Amino acid sequence: MTSAIVGLGVTEVGRVFGRTAPQYAADAVRAAVVDAGLTLDHVDGLLFGNGRSGGLTPLLQRDLGLVNLTLLSEVGAFGASAIAMVQYASLAIEAGMASVVVCAWGDAPLREGTSAGASYQREMLAGFLSVAAAAGVTGANARYALAAQRHMQHYGTTSEQLGAVAVAQRAWAAGNPLAQHRLPITIEDHQASRMIVEPLHLLDCCLVSNGGVAVVVTSTERARDLRRPPAFVWGWAQAHPGTLPERGSRFGLETGAAVAGPAAMRKAGITTSDVDVCEIYDCYSYTVVVTLEDYGFCKKGEGGAFAASGALAPGGSLPTNTGGGQLSSFYLWGMTPLSEAVVQVRGDGGDRQALRHDVVLVSGNGGVLDYHATLVLGREPR
Repeated sequence: MTSAIVGLGVTEVGRVFGRTAPQYAADAVRAAVVDAGLTLDHVDGLLFGNGRSGGLTPLLQRDLGLVNLTLLSEVGAFGASAIAMVQYASLAIEAGMASVVVCAWGDAPLREGTSAGASYQREMLAGFLSVAAAAGVTGANARYALAAQRHMQHYGTTSEQLGAVAVAQRAWAAGNPLAQHRLPITIEDHQASRMIVEPLHLLDCCLVSNGGVAVVVTSTERARDLRRPPAFVWGWAQAHPGTLPERGSRFGLETGAAVAGPAAMRKAGITTSDVDVCEIYDCYSYTVVVTLEDYGFCKKGEGGAFAASGALAPGGSLPTNTGGGQLSSFYLWGMTPLSEAVVQVRGDGGDRQALRHDVVLVSGNGGVLDYHATLVLGREPR
């Protein structure tokens, strides 16, 4: 691979107000460019993605005062968008389409005086999907609950095992100054938290956050001369299976991670045994379990037991979601795991820094297990 992430910008995140999604994105871009030791004049490529609130358009170029861009596009694959942007930026650099590409994302679904849940309420669906809506299956919570329920029924995964994911990630969040929730929790706390949609408790579900994140991608050669340690891009892959939640399908049992994960690792020339840290898209605790299975860190159906063993927690064999993830840190879609991966590769994690961080595997998941992207980052060039 011939590219690297050389700049990272993260705005205030969480229950912060007063700015729009484009403003968060623009602030993140400015911070990322400064972090890289560059200026906006160096940027000739801009990729951006939208969250729940929308609003990001090509006008972001004007907001930033960027001129003479040779690459400009919106990337939309929901939670897989962040990794897809890095992939497309790397391909553009390899092809000579651009030399310094910024990948930007911002969201502002939260409003003062309203609940987090209200930010993600959707209108009733029409057509065939209205049948599910009439039965009460609306929104992501219900659909992920169906996926988790199927995994539990098929493999014997338990609620306590899902809780182990939440407990481990909260332990990591204690060392992250940006995390929205840093107080430790126990399995008992998880079990006592209110049920959202059976079998998912409140502590199984991700946060809702306002904020923005951006990364700067450039060539490996240029990365060597910049101010911060690069996160070198070793491999990537996407997989969008389009599995329907119907009888006879693999819905809930297997995801696009089963294709994208091994493909990205092959491209990087590694296996699971080479991975030091995982940053897994964790819109729900269940997603961590099924993704780690599909990536091959444990056998199919053993993800719950793997989490319950303590492997994912501080001091465990596979540090996972070291910033607290979307369950405890903040929820900026695929930018949450990507930003923490850059932090870990650079060795900037402070109290939450993994001891070994030469190779970090990142996942992005979109829709309801509909879209998947995987990225492998390394501390040294590949």
